[in-house]
Amino acid sequence: MIYDVLASYYDALVKDEEATAAWVELIQRHVSGKEVMEVACGSGEMTIALAQKGYHMHASDISPAMIEAAKAKEGAELVEWSIMDMRQLQGGTYDGILCLCDSFNYLLEEEEVTAFFQRTYAHLNEGGVFIVDMHSVDRLREFEEEYNEAGRVGAHEYQWTIESEDDCIYQTFAFYDEEGRPALEQHIQRVYDPTWIMEQLRACGYAVQVCTDFTQEGITEGEKQFYICRKETA
Repeated sequence: MIYDVLASYYDALVKDEEATAAWVELIQRHVSGKEVMEVACGSGEMTIALAQKGYHMHASDISPAMIEAAKAKEGAELVEWSIMDMRQLQGGTYDGILCLCDSFNYLLEEEEVTAFFQRTYAHLNEGGVFIVDMHSVDRLREFEEEYNEAGRVGAHEYQWTIESEDDCIYQTFAFYDEEGRPALEQHIQRVYDPTWIMEQLRACGYAVQVCTDFTQEGITEGEKQFYICRKETA
């Protein structure tokens, strides 16, 4: 399963306390209620930070290994954890639903996107907010030429490559044990046209604001777009 290999190394590769603080600040500006669900929560870094700010956090991920990594962290006892595919979002209703750190881009079919948006809308309380970030189309251009990174995490060497083709980004991770044997994992993410995304969100009934890279209003050049989607009261 995806992330079974990467879960042990994830935070060492991508943990970014400055970015976590920026996400938390953005969420606090827009989510006033306390009942919040984060889907595709990964290692729970954002989840725990929000719980420590007073949100009653529910968090799910498709990967049991990532949930176990999250549960091992300080502050994990503040969160209700579960294993769930975000495409099958279920349960109660929430004041906020979050899908962060380009997790959304793992939805590879347009039908999955529209169904996911509809599910988030159905599971929000009136006045609730769905916040989702995703790769911008600029990322496709960025990785037209293959990116390569190599280094060491603990006792293990790793290689990380990223390249784009058409509307997808392909990431390959290789981790080598002490005897040089590799453990491999490949991730595929699809990048969507932001105009189409806006259309699908509004078709669900959302009032939508969008910013780029946390601070730039609207859809501009950058790495990520952030969609703040409010379920307006009847």
